Amino acid sequence: MTHKPDNPPNYPFNQTLEISVVESNDKHTNNAPDFLLIDIREPHELNIAQIPGSTNIPMGDLPAALAELDIEDDTQVAILCRTGKRSLDVAVFMQQQGFTEARSVAGGIHWWSDRLDPTLTKY
Repeated sequence: MTHKPDNPPNYPFNQTLEISVVESNDKHTNNAPDFLLIDIREPHELNIAQIPGSTNIPMGDLPAALAELDIEDDTQVAILCRTGKRSLDVAVFMQQQGFTEARSVAGGIHWWSDRLDPTLTKY
């Protein structure tokens, strides 16, 4: 079996804006303090593939939901989407709103499926 890297091959990982699926999974499954996994995909996408225990807030609803989330500014928030593009935009937005530890999950649920859980359906 070939070992896969933490991030997608040929992926320009930016540690100030992104977190790997491996680190996200470790923190999420171990209930790390001051960590939250937010899936910003739409409900129809969640019906295809979902990470159990993640907080689901569609991207368009997130700005209004930020005020309602009971998280500290320094909580590490891992933002998940399909491939990591939408979540990168959200990470930038959240950092601009003062959530300095907001990070996009690099490669999204596609890379999560490739790297960690092949039972997750890719779409």
